Amino acid sequence: MASGIVVSLQEEVMCPICLELLTEPLSLDCGHSFCQACITANNMVSMNDPDEDRRCPVCRISYEPGNLRPNRHVANIVQRLREVKLSPEVEQERHLCLRHGEKLMLFCEEDREVICWLCERSQEHHGHHTFLMEEVAQDYQKKLQEALEKLREKQLEAEELEVKVRADIAAWKDQIQRERENVKAVFQKLRKNLKYEEVKEMQKLKRKEEVGLRNLADSEHVLIQQSQLVRNLMSDVERRLKGSTMEMLQDVNDIMKRSETLTLKKPRTLPKGQRRTCSALDLTDIQQVYNGLTDVQRYWVHMFLNLLAKTLPFLRTRSS
Repeated sequence: MASGIVVSLQEEVMCPICLELLTEPLSLDCGHSFCQACITANNMVSMNDPDEDRRCPVCRISYEPGNLRPNRHVANIVQRLREVKLSPEVEQERHLCLRHGEKLMLFCEEDREVICWLCERSQEHHGHHTFLMEEVAQDYQKKLQEALEKLREKQLEAEELEVKVRADIAAWKDQIQRERENVKAVFQKLRKNLKYEEVKEMQKLKRKEEVGLRNLADSEHVLIQQSQLVRNLMSDVERRLKGSTMEMLQDVNDIMKRSETLTLKKPRTLPKGQRRTCSALDLTDIQQVYNGLTDVQRYWVHMFLNLLAKTLPFLRTRSS
């Protein structure tokens, strides 16, 4: 009786996406909860399609990623369920074929799944290579170990990419600051008539900084999500390796496919063409030419600039 209650509770705290017990559950405004990795992956799919709204996979109600909140109550229930030891009868049912009720003791190499002797004789597995689970356990333990090593390498690569993005953010801020200081230094040497041009350049730099930092921040956010996805997959593989042969081979096709197809999305970096010296530096040439003028020539330049400063507002009014 108690085992049946445990099984029922397990069904209530299963993730609707991966159909496993919730891991680090997050709840939407609609009340449905999902594994953090599952709903994060769902968000990434929506990000790749600008026209697709983020909707709850269960009830299809729209939600904002910023409104996701940890469900500690459900997390505590899941933790308690993981600690519960099911009765031998329930444990035995876990080793029975859901279709035929026979004991699961064979492994289909083509489909990478555990089957019973009746499954082996069915049309679905006709002509497939099947082995006793014990015969392939060591081989798949080696494959899963290799998959885990590759995942660890990808995790290290993801962490290195995160460090690089953070370094790019700091370097980008430093570069913008240097350009900002350079612009100020250049415009301080010019007459007040050029104040309007200085303001325009500063506004351009501000927009440039915001766009660059926004792109780098988006890349950092994606990398953090990728790292979490890799960590969750590593945790799944490690759990299988530590468990029994049945637990290791059960649905191993899915974990193998997820490990084999996992690719890291490279961060979006700033095009080298954008990393240029601010256009305001062109004014240095003007300053050098100005310094080479005679006093008379400078006088006429001042007169021209003053006249231009008085004329521009009038011309703008006429043009508007």
